[in-house]
Amino acid sequence: MQKQPRRDTVPELALRRELYRRGLRYRVDVPPITGMRSRADLVFPAAKVAVFVDGCFWHACPEHGTQPNNNSDWWRAKLEANRSRDRRIEQQLEEAGWLVLRIWEHENPAEAADRVQQAVQARKR
Repeated sequence: MQKQPRRDTVPELALRRELYRRGLRYRVDVPPITGMRSRADLVFPAAKVAVFVDGCFWHACPEHGTQPNNNSDWWRAKLEANRSRDRRIEQQLEEAGWLVLRIWEHENPAEAADRVQQAVQARKR
């Protein structure tokens, strides 16, 4: 698991390229709130929008998530802990006035960029 890339995954890079092409600027792999241990993949500080690009396996995608057969009890607990952490972080950010967007790795980058762009523009007003 330590060899899994923490940032700059293929889906994340595709989304970043599309957003940059549209003129949006963002911070990469930073905590949205000072002192927060968790990092968002993309952060738009002025609009208070945090974007997480989630992998289908690691975050148990309802469409594409799989459950390993080997050591299945451990993996079930691990993936549920990941989802619980995601919900906890999302709640913490929302309580601080942030909008959290979750993008699945299988989503079309242009469509995901549309969602992000609309959210950022709406919150800047």
